[in-house]
Amino acid sequence: MVPVKVAAQDAALAITKAVNANAVKALIPHYVNSIRNAQKWPEKMTDLECIEALAETSPAQTAIRVPDLIPIVSEAMWDTKAEVKKKAYSTMEKICQLISNKDIERFIPELIKCIAKPENVPETIHLLGATTFVTDVHEPTLAIMVPLLERGLKERETPIKRKSAVIIDNMCKLVEDPNIVASFLPKLMPQLNTNYENMADPEAREKTKQGLDTLIRVGNVQDGKIPEVSHDGDIETVKNKLKDVLSAKHKGAIEKFDPVLTYIGAIGGELVDEKDNETPTWALNVKPFITAMLGEEAQADEITETLRKRCAPGDAAEVEQEPDEEEGEDLCNCTFNLAYGAKILLNQTHLRLKRGQRYGLLGPNGSGKTTLMRAINNEQVEGFPKQSEVKTAYIEHDLDSADTEMTVIDWTLMKLKSVNVDKSEEEVRKTLVEFGFAPEQLSGPITALSGGWKMKLALARAVFQEPDILLLDEPTNHLDVKNVKWLEDYLTNSPCTSIIISHDSRFLDDVIQHVIHYERFKLKRYRGKLSEFVKRVPSAKSYYELGAGDMEFKFPEPGFLEGVKTKAKAIVRVTNMSFQYEGTSKPQIQDITFQCSLGSRIAVIGPNGAGKSTLVNVLTGELIPTSGDVYQHENIRIAYIKQHAFAHIDHHLDKTPSEYIQWRFQTGEDRETMDRANKIVTEEDEKAMDKIYKIEGTSRRVIGVHSRRKFKNSYEYECSFALGENIGMKGERWTPMMTADNAWIPRNELIASHQKLVAEVDQKEALASGQFRPLVRKEIEQHCANFGLDAELVSHSRMRGLSGGQRVKVVLAACSWQRPHLIVLDEPTNYLDRDSLGALSKAIKSFEGGVIIITHSAEFTKDLTEEVWAVMDGRMTPSGHNWVTGQGSGPRLQAGEEEEEKFDAMGNKIETTKKK
Repeated sequence: MVPVKVAAQDAALAITKAVNANAVKALIPHYVNSIRNAQKWPEKMTDLECIEALAETSPAQTAIRVPDLIPIVSEAMWDTKAEVKKKAYSTMEKICQLISNKDIERFIPELIKCIAKPENVPETIHLLGATTFVTDVHEPTLAIMVPLLERGLKERETPIKRKSAVIIDNMCKLVEDPNIVASFLPKLMPQLNTNYENMADPEAREKTKQGLDTLIRVGNVQDGKIPEVSHDGDIETVKNKLKDVLSAKHKGAIEKFDPVLTYIGAIGGELVDEKDNETPTWALNVKPFITAMLGEEAQADEITETLRKRCAPGDAAEVEQEPDEEEGEDLCNCTFNLAYGAKILLNQTHLRLKRGQRYGLLGPNGSGKTTLMRAINNEQVEGFPKQSEVKTAYIEHDLDSADTEMTVIDWTLMKLKSVNVDKSEEEVRKTLVEFGFAPEQLSGPITALSGGWKMKLALARAVFQEPDILLLDEPTNHLDVKNVKWLEDYLTNSPCTSIIISHDSRFLDDVIQHVIHYERFKLKRYRGKLSEFVKRVPSAKSYYELGAGDMEFKFPEPGFLEGVKTKAKAIVRVTNMSFQYEGTSKPQIQDITFQCSLGSRIAVIGPNGAGKSTLVNVLTGELIPTSGDVYQHENIRIAYIKQHAFAHIDHHLDKTPSEYIQWRFQTGEDRETMDRANKIVTEEDEKAMDKIYKIEGTSRRVIGVHSRRKFKNSYEYECSFALGENIGMKGERWTPMMTADNAWIPRNELIASHQKLVAEVDQKEALASGQFRPLVRKEIEQHCANFGLDAELVSHSRMRGLSGGQRVKVVLAACSWQRPHLIVLDEPTNYLDRDSLGALSKAIKSFEGGVIIITHSAEFTKDLTEEVWAVMDGRMTPSGHNWVTGQGSGPRLQAGEEEEEKFDAMGNKIETTKKK
């Protein structure tokens, strides 16, 4: 019997290897049925060997059948016979090699292990949770992933269920055809539904809902009914269509050649599944068998063609492509994918650029505009010409911080040399002067340049490279009106192609000829300027009108300030203030006088380099004035968002936004403000602190200021002391005194010698009066939600992976965590998209505290500010102000009106009872 068994095995393998590659569909059902119902284990071994043979001889066709094979081979991996288990593991490895998806290739060994060892599921889910999915997802990929995800959704731990839902969401976004996911819907949808209804964690439930919604959309599920799987490629379906074609003239052949009809049905079904409707393919694979049945080649031609048309009528018509009427030389014509971190940005999208055209790149924050520009410049876009063929120059927001000690001319020469542009110093100087730079600016350090001049220098450096494509990322940031006009003129007269990201709608309307718009992981091009694009796509209205979008930010209530009874009373007052940087010939700002209140809405305007940012830096304590007085209310809290907003978070990019806020405020103080100039004790301060106080007949020096209490119309402060002996003599000695010897000193006496220590106590009291906010995840997520950041970004995404606009939202949220009374925004229009700018303007309108905005965007401030500070040549001219010396007029503020819920350190609500 053994020779017969061996011969039978050899025959089965020989038939498998000899079969038409497109007839794989005819064989696999037999192998599956045999493994499932085999009486003897050698039969299973033969079936598994035949499946391996198919994987070698017909890899493309067997790959399509992977969804049919994985379940049955998985069953064999659990067989009681060790030999079958081992063989099944080997077969699984071979059929999984047919899955052509780069995203999961490296995880396939782990996925196979999970089938044999389900305890590995959680760890494998974690591995896949950090994966970037960019490749189109087809049935074979889902076939190996769905068993893992099905188990992941049933795990006990909520984080694993959540991650499984996130993976489903990410993968399904890359499914183009509902038929691809149809057979997997019954395995995933019910469990996703169950998890959504039963999960306790609201954030995990929200992620599950996202995954479920994506699955429903991609699978074309209507009213909760899972659509039927398409049967167009079934053997019986194609066989019946062939019978219909033959029935007219060849009824006898139908009965006589039934097995041949089944075989042809399998081949035709395979071609339908592959969506291969080419006449030559059908003639090559189907026609020989029809000819063998009928004996006439001419009739076989006609029947093959009729069968082809009946099997795939939808694909027979040619898809009409919209002709590209644009004339001119193509610089790029490519199709590519793009991702950043674990996020899909573009999937199988097409980009075509013509020489000399100007394109505006539009899309919301986080859609991947900057990532696309960097990828083009770094030669990372598949199919995009290399720099040697098409030269690109990328201009972004800021200059490298490492170069800031260099002079302007040296920096420019170094940058040009790094991109192999050989220009003499004289040539560079001459061109920069033409660009508007003064000769003395070129010899000075980059640190002396304002933000606007730095941006203009970056533009000039790019122009020297003579690129074919100019990539401009927010080029109008920091530029005043005069320089924006200069840039418009340069771009419209330049022969080079430009792609522009900008939130300045007027600038875009004047410059661009086409809009490239991000739409559901694709780039769609519209001819015409921005206003014409908005007419065609009304949902993009927010690119043109601030506040047209639905998004809305919200600043927290600032809280009550002691002694401030109206919104007109000054909470900051600056008198005759001047400031001069060391090593400069004249003051940057001089003779500045102003005041701010809770009702202030101030726009600070002026050309680049006029001193706007310097003025605000003095107001917030970043700089100490050279002369003049600066008064701040003892309990005031000021939020300052710098011109280079990322300066706040640049050293924390590997933290999530939630972790960053926890780090920043975990001591009860704002760690980002600890290094401000008004908090650093200088030698001059130390000399002043040597002042000797006579208390209870003893000579004492103040060595610490610890707390304060109300004293008449001001405060007095609890101080610790050092006791002086032999003062003024050789044996002078100062000994620290006990805590019991602490004494209270009135503010007006203490402020002259210990101003910074007093300010520190005032700051702690101010933060305490802002009410304690528990640094717990839920509270931080709720606060960040007021700035358009969802919980996934806040608690689960590192800031390194966030877009520029998302990072600025994090900065806004962090700076306003302590409920500030005064918010200072330096160039807020630089990094936020149009929707976010509209949302910020709504937040400013409804904010109960004061707001100061430095900006070149008149559009942004026209409806927000009443008072204007015009800064020119270091001097400030205020207009529209309502400065008062006392409380002023207007409705009275009440402390009780602004009371909010209070919480302890664990996030528990503190119940308070009001006195009757």
